Amino acid sequence: MKLVTLYETDYQRWIEKTLNQLGSHNFNNIDLENLIEELDSLGRSEKRAIASYLMRLCEHLLKIKYWDSQRNACIRGWNVEIANFRIQIQEYLEASPSLKQFLEENFVKQYCNGRKLFLKASEIDPGLIPETPEFTLEQALDEDWLPEHD
Repeated sequence: MKLVTLYETDYQRWIEKTLNQLGSHNFNNIDLENLIEELDSLGRSEKRAIASYLMRLCEHLLKIKYWDSQRNACIRGWNVEIANFRIQIQEYLEASPSLKQFLEENFVKQYCNGRKLFLKASEIDPGLIPETPEFTLEQALDEDWLPEHD
């Protein structure tokens, strides 16, 4: 069975066969087009995942700082979620340190997305929540930092 056909009919088997070919240096028979597509997709997937964790982290940092009516009932859960998002981001950064630059370049965008989620959940007047972050990426990722409650 040709690899291109295998890619379309049994993805897992295609991966196994491609890995075997790479391992045995059988480069002439590799389905290069689909391999390139898969590697590109993997990179985009990691970026989407780490961006999502950053967005949710920003959302929860805003909850701690601004959502007074839910603070007492939810602070514990928010803190757990913040710790989880930070751990997930750190796992990605340990595996791929170059993603730190991606986070830096996308911090404001993910803050804005997290702000949108926060505003949707809290129904707080948008004018009360800054449109740009009042904290840095380093603060957001610091496991010992939380925003001060107003």
